[in-house]
Amino acid sequence: MRANYKLQRLYLDAPLAQGEVLTLAREQAHYLMTVLRLDDGAEVLVFNGRDGEFSATLRPQGRKAANLEIGAQTRAQPEPSRLEFLFAPLKVGRLEYLVQKATEMGIHKITPVFTDHTQMHKINATRLEANILEAAEQCGNLAIPQLGDAVKLETLLGGWDPARRIIFCNESQAGDNPTAALSAITERDLALLVGPEGGFSERERELLTSLPHVTAIPLGPRILRADTAAVAALTAVQMTIGDW
Repeated sequence: MRANYKLQRLYLDAPLAQGEVLTLAREQAHYLMTVLRLDDGAEVLVFNGRDGEFSATLRPQGRKAANLEIGAQTRAQPEPSRLEFLFAPLKVGRLEYLVQKATEMGIHKITPVFTDHTQMHKINATRLEANILEAAEQCGNLAIPQLGDAVKLETLLGGWDPARRIIFCNESQAGDNPTAALSAITERDLALLVGPEGGFSERERELLTSLPHVTAIPLGPRILRADTAAVAALTAVQMTIGDW
């Protein structure tokens, strides 16, 4: 069942069940009552990334506080995605865009990866997690991607479970169309790796292509910015061997 976009959706970090009454955080109460101007009895949708989605009724408690009365479940929690997203951090605005798009595309886990050409080496995890939650609220997703700890590429590969195939976007890969390489993949536990502006170094490409659980794919005849390449690659993977 698809999301109901006519109602405001709200993430709650609490167990959800019909009949529960939950006290909203002050900023959430302010958003619903002051920003959105919702009145007593207004219906919203709530989710927590674990229990599915529920209808809820707003019950103000004065001017600055409110409760939510949890009603019936509107959507069951789906099976988690089996696709992880590994990416080299970009500048802040484009980094947040990338995390939002990965959330919308149904990623299970998002992990920043430092490469030889990575220009951003500081990650504001709190801000990225806020972007993930906001994107999930707005796009109707029930699943919330985990945010993995930032890690160097060599460290990531050294501890990687080879049962999860890595698909990496290689600007030096022969051909333009990734469909053939993707269609040949039989595993369903997957990770997509996208490099920084300037791409992977030659050393990194040699390391990646030497691993039997890594598949390199091209991304067409055009030079794409890193954030554009990531969205294009996610789309190709989800349409070819993902959950679309």
